[in-house]
Amino acid sequence: MIFEIAVVGPLAVNCFILGDAAAGEGAIIDPGDDAEKVLATVKMLGLSIRYVINTHGHFDHVGGNRQVLAATGAQLLIHRDDSAFLSRAADVATMYGLTTENSPPPDQFLEEGKAIRFGRYEMQVLHTPGHTPGGCCLYLEEQGKVITGDTLFAEGVGRTDFPGSSHEALMHGIRTKLMTLPDSTVAYPGHGPSTTIGHEKRYNPYIGG
Repeated sequence: MIFEIAVVGPLAVNCFILGDAAAGEGAIIDPGDDAEKVLATVKMLGLSIRYVINTHGHFDHVGGNRQVLAATGAQLLIHRDDSAFLSRAADVATMYGLTTENSPPPDQFLEEGKAIRFGRYEMQVLHTPGHTPGGCCLYLEEQGKVITGDTLFAEGVGRTDFPGSSHEALMHGIRTKLMTLPDSTVAYPGHGPSTTIGHEKRYNPYIGG
């Protein structure tokens, strides 16, 4: 599997470019900014992008959607509970002294257990609300990887001091859907370095071993 990470935007979002080299088909997760950089990587890899997926609706994860969708013709997927964020991204970015673009509406909704396929590969949607109501993780079981968005970080968890956030919901999702994955599973957060589920069980102060 092609598994590339592009760090984009002033908040250093991890944008993931996944693909099946043999089929020439792929998906982009969280193109938050720097669309030209993301698209250049896609071109270099020779991929036709089937889906653009947002792990959640915060502006720093969705700001490049419009340009990437226009260039690739891909379908946009986000959880229904976060879809309202898409048309407010520019206004929210301004509140932080930043600029971004609003996103087009989604073509499909993510939901718990949904299988998303590109080429020979598949990822499963894990709905993990808390950071946002519609926050999701994407589990690639055969590859032993999980993309955790802003739900779980290396020795940290997502912020829950936003309107609509819930620390209790966040921790419930982490404990029941992420900490139950094999310890060897590599977790790729929306910001910062990767980690493993086993490491987080032992060292994440929010999870408590």
